[in-house]
Amino acid sequence: MPPPHLSIQVVNFVGEGPGDWQVLSDHAVAADQVGVDRLAVSDHVAFGDDLADYGDPSKGGTAGGRQPTGPDGLWLEPLTTLTWLAARTTRIRLQTGILLAALRRPVVLAKTAATLDVLSGGRLDLGVGVGWQATEYEAAGLDFSRRGPLLDQALEVCQTLWSEPRASYSGDGLSFEGVHAMPKPVSGDGVPIWVSGTVNRRTARRLARFGTGWIPWGDDRADVTGGITRMRSLIDEMGLEHDGFQVQGPVRGVQDSDGELDLVSTMAGAADLVGSGVTDCRLALRLPPDPEEATDLLGRAVEAFRSAVGRKA
Repeated sequence: MPPPHLSIQVVNFVGEGPGDWQVLSDHAVAADQVGVDRLAVSDHVAFGDDLADYGDPSKGGTAGGRQPTGPDGLWLEPLTTLTWLAARTTRIRLQTGILLAALRRPVVLAKTAATLDVLSGGRLDLGVGVGWQATEYEAAGLDFSRRGPLLDQALEVCQTLWSEPRASYSGDGLSFEGVHAMPKPVSGDGVPIWVSGTVNRRTARRLARFGTGWIPWGDDRADVTGGITRMRSLIDEMGLEHDGFQVQGPVRGVQDSDGELDLVSTMAGAADLVGSGVTDCRLALRLPPDPEEATDLLGRAVEAFRSAVGRKA
């Protein structure tokens, strides 16, 4: 396992246009410069008028959740955005958090991800999930009720194309033979895949089969320590083989008496997460638009994190 990582999400969406995308770039550059380990961006391809399913766990949403922009919000496509940010950074890992991978044709997704991985020097982490909105699948001509199998097929095809010099595949509604897909990702193991989902048999199978890491969702994200225990137990119960997986967990911000973020107390919580098995500590920060102020805040966060978890620079 790698040493504990500190990650953030940069905001690639706005509620109304045109959006100051330079701030997005400035925040990514600042995170790269001060030593944040990973940054993530979100994904939505399209929206319908009714966004109520965002708060429905049975549809893939999160209880009490609310979509942050409304249907007319501006959402930058994540793989394109990460390519733009890769050209402005040098060392930070770049993650889709999460990509609705089934909406992309598998061969095109494999090509796009491999290209980004190569151009970034092997820095891509592909975080994937099924999402919560039927409209996006319908707009892509796909059956929302089959979103799980569609995601599995997309990942299977990607790993096949990434690993085999002359690839062949046969599956539900898709087959090919003797396909050359170049370039391959930087690592011979392909692009690392992070599987998002709650603790259930479908997520467990997907994680065991494809996953380098797990992004807990819903109640399992709220109680990530318990979620890790439950997921490991389920994988063992199902007899699935896995050498171990990385886990993302949210760092809860702690405020001081003046209502300001207390980084020392906040990062004490990160140390507890690491002790429970979390490898990627996701810190939610409201970053100031000024680049120097953002750099200062992120730098202090990295210093406090490394001190708390006993990690050297």
